Amino acid sequence: MRTSTGLTCPTTPCTLQVDRKAEFVASFSKEGYESQDVMVQTRVAGSGAAGFAGNVLVGGIVGMGVDAATGATLEHYPNPVTVSLAPLAVSRKYRARKPAQVRGPVKEVAPTS
Repeated sequence: MRTSTGLTCPTTPCTLQVDRKAEFVASFSKEGYESQDVMVQTRVAGSGAAGFAGNVLVGGIVGMGVDAATGATLEHYPNPVTVSLAPLAVSRKYRARKPAQVRGPVKEVAPTS
């Protein structure tokens, strides 16, 4: 896994330390599988909004400015990032098989007495 910010993980699952204000693309790839990119964005955390509003009462404008500048009110979304990679091609084992025959509806047979 690699990110648009230059961070990499040789294996998954893994954890990355990313600045709260940083938005990035997480790219997942493996030989024989279709690559997948996920945009990780920031949003105001539920507790971040309450803390930011609390600064009006306690910290005033200075506290609000510090939280906004440091990204203390933000969280990454999605977090965690989860992907499933799809195989690029069907394996040789299944390519050699004949396709399943299409069959008509099942007919019920009355039991013999």
